Amino acid sequence: MKSRLWQTFLVVLVVYSAWSSPFELAFKNAATGGLLPVDLVVDAFFAIDIILTFFVAYLDKSTYLLVEEHNKIAFRYISHLWFPMDVASTLPFQTINRIVTGKMNRGPVFGFLNLLRLWRLRRVSEFFSRLEKDTRFSYFWTRYCKLICVTLFAVHSAGCFYFWLATRYHNSEDTWIGKNIPDFKTKSIWQGYTYSMYWSITTLATVGYGDLYAVNTEEKVFTIFYMLFNIGLTAYLIGNMTNLIVHTAVRTFAMRDAINKILSYTSKNRIPEGLKEQMLAHLTLKFKTAELQQEQVLEDLPKAIRSGISKHLFRTTLENTYLFKGVSEDFIIQLVSEIKAEYFPPKVDIVIQNEIPTDFYIVVSGAVDVITYKNGTEQFLSKLGSQEMFGDIGVIFNIPQPFTVRSKRLSQVVRISHHHFKQLVQPLKEDGKIILANFVQHLKGLKMEELAEMPLVSEFLDDLDSEEATVIEAGTQDQAGEAQQENIIPTTTPVLSNTLPTRVIIHGYHPDNRRTNKGGNAGKLIHLPDSVEDLLSIAETKFGKRGTIIVMADGSQVEDLAALREDDHLYIF
Repeated sequence: MKSRLWQTFLVVLVVYSAWSSPFELAFKNAATGGLLPVDLVVDAFFAIDIILTFFVAYLDKSTYLLVEEHNKIAFRYISHLWFPMDVASTLPFQTINRIVTGKMNRGPVFGFLNLLRLWRLRRVSEFFSRLEKDTRFSYFWTRYCKLICVTLFAVHSAGCFYFWLATRYHNSEDTWIGKNIPDFKTKSIWQGYTYSMYWSITTLATVGYGDLYAVNTEEKVFTIFYMLFNIGLTAYLIGNMTNLIVHTAVRTFAMRDAINKILSYTSKNRIPEGLKEQMLAHLTLKFKTAELQQEQVLEDLPKAIRSGISKHLFRTTLENTYLFKGVSEDFIIQLVSEIKAEYFPPKVDIVIQNEIPTDFYIVVSGAVDVITYKNGTEQFLSKLGSQEMFGDIGVIFNIPQPFTVRSKRLSQVVRISHHHFKQLVQPLKEDGKIILANFVQHLKGLKMEELAEMPLVSEFLDDLDSEEATVIEAGTQDQAGEAQQENIIPTTTPVLSNTLPTRVIIHGYHPDNRRTNKGGNAGKLIHLPDSVEDLLSIAETKFGKRGTIIVMADGSQVEDLAALREDDHLYIF
């Protein structure tokens, strides 16, 4: 902090040096008069800064490590151009000459030596570069001030050099200022400075009233080079100002252009008004929440940092969602790093009925409506709020999405990929069982109107109740009932199948009789038990008769249940 304040203080002194150096060249009396004590004080501060530089650590650009060893700091400073130039721009040559010779020399040599102080201007450039990167200050006004400073310095320097040319010309009346003020050398310093600045500004602005103009050859040559310089300076100023103005409006221009394209597209294709409004609302929200879009902000950050940010923002939401209640902390940490955050404006369909399930969602903020379509008409089923989930039934059962889910107001949701979710659950069997139990409990709590729209879920719950009843009945007859009940936790889809025992489909007839039994004795999806006897007992409960032989679809007899795979068809007769 102290170093930053010291550097800022030196910038103020540099501004003075940038003004005084050309001024003292043009007006010699100022250099040996009232400004001399001020120059000595300023030079003293820069001499102190040279000493302090030997003790200031620097960043090694090859290793990006902070170097604090005094030997390396001193060697680096002395071996670069900075040290000799800093010394040359700090030495008070006028005062040293006066001490040595005892006389005050007013020759042009010392005026040009004073111009070495302009080396200090690099500090001003570094100062503005630092301010441009500092988010506490407006980038527009920082750049604007920099352009103003560049312009003022150019005008001031040109005016001083032009006046200096007039003072050293052999016939003072045959100069640009001598035509108007014959005895200008005897006039006050500030009158000459005013005329110089007036000429410089009118020439820079290409106004040129003709009252002050180049007379002799030297002045004409200088004016030619100054006007050429003005062409570049003007282009620099206009280019920077244009960029600043366009930069502030570029988002607005982009948004207007995108809206015009949507309006043109909807008009040519006769898009319904409702869809048109949804398109415009989504586009408007995209621009309004651009700074909140997680992917755009975090895409360049390392995964560890992205995971930490997601954990901070969404961990509580995941832990309070029904599906993940009671799971391990390790599972939550892994899952939170894979989620994607999105914003949706009001009345936008997030999930569409009958679409292929690829993701499921959790509401972080806002609200959504669950809707179904019957005979072409919408029917409202329920409303979901913060920390509630949707799209999960389609993903876990691996069936087309049973409902349409539409945002009710501006909503933020996190999206969980089916693929990533499956990869996380497979190695964590205990968490898989907890998730499955939570899911089954959630299904049991669904409204009858919702279950009526999902025949597969209703059938699944009916089979679940039958299996639980079988286990309870077996438990009353057998001490192994508890073990069987644990084994009859239903599996839903391949998403969780690798974490729990295998599912199979059983039939109560010989595989050669498939055509004659079609529709009369449909297959039943069950959870594969541990033994053949348990499998035969389940089949008896399902079909009402006791079988003794178990064969596969190809007629081969089953001898070892461990060899069976997910969704195998077993025929028991």
